[in-house]
Amino acid sequence: MTIDEAHILTRQTLEAIYPRGEVEAIWRILIDKWMHYTPVDVVLRGTSELPEPVDEKLRDALPRLCNYEPVQYVVGSASFHGLDIEVNRHTLIPRVETEQLVDMIIDRHGAEQDLRVLDVATGSGCIALSLARWLPFAQVEALDISAEALAVARRNAKTLHCKVTFREADILTLEPPVQPCHDIVVSNPPYIAAHEAEAMEPNVLRYEPHLALFVPDDDALLFYRAIARYAAASLVNGGCLYFEINPLFARQTADMLAGAGFADVQIVRDLYGRERFASAVKMQR
Repeated sequence: MTIDEAHILTRQTLEAIYPRGEVEAIWRILIDKWMHYTPVDVVLRGTSELPEPVDEKLRDALPRLCNYEPVQYVVGSASFHGLDIEVNRHTLIPRVETEQLVDMIIDRHGAEQDLRVLDVATGSGCIALSLARWLPFAQVEALDISAEALAVARRNAKTLHCKVTFREADILTLEPPVQPCHDIVVSNPPYIAAHEAEAMEPNVLRYEPHLALFVPDDDALLFYRAIARYAAASLVNGGCLYFEINPLFARQTADMLAGAGFADVQIVRDLYGRERFASAVKMQR
C-alpha cells in the first residue's frame, strides 16, 4: 500500500464517523507521528510504499478510531505548548485552551527567576512541564490523586528532561503548609458539571478519565474552593493563583475567590471568547 492509498483508506474508513476536516486532521497526526512527514512530504512521496510496520499500525488504528477512541490515545501522545506529551486513558488530552493558561503565566512571570510553582491536578504533567521549561530556574511541584496519571507525568518529565517534583495527594483533604512556600499555584481541575455529559462527544465520554472531568451538579466549585483554601496558606504575599474554569460558573468562581480573601480577581476569555480562566493575587489582610 502506498502513502496515497493509505490516505484514501483512512478517509474512506473514517468519513462515516467524523467530519471531513477532522478526518484530515487525524490523518496528519498519524503520518506525522509514525513517519515524521509534513503535508508537503505526503504530497511529494505519496507514491512511495508505506513501511510494513506503519501499515500494521494503521490497520490496528482504524477500528479503534471508528469506535471513537481519540487519535491522541491511539498514537500515545499529544502536542502541547511545543512539547510531545505522552497521554493514555489515565490522563486527559491537553487542549489548546490550556496552552493559553500557560501563556498567561509565562507572559506575567517570564522575566522572574527562581519561582516556586505548584500545579494541582497535574494529570499528564503538561502544565507543570511547560512552566518548568519556560520559567527561568523555576522550582516546580505537581500533585494529583491518580497514581496512574502521575506515572505518565513522571515519564514525560524524564523524556523531556524537565525537573518537576511529583506527589500523590488529594487536594480535597490535603492539609495546607504551615508557612507560605509558593509564588504561583495553578490548576486545571475537574470542572464539568455532571449534567453537561449529555452534550459531550463520545470520544470524551468513553475514553477520557471521568475522575479528571466531572464534578457534582450541586457542587460545581468543589475543587476550586479546596485549591483556593490551600493556596491562601501556600502562596507568599503577592503570590498568584491561576485557574482554568468552566464558563458556566465564571462569576461564581470570581465571587468565591474574592470571598476567600484574594485580590485583583480577573476572569479572562479564551480564544473562542468564552470566560475560561481566572487569576487572583494573595494579599495579606
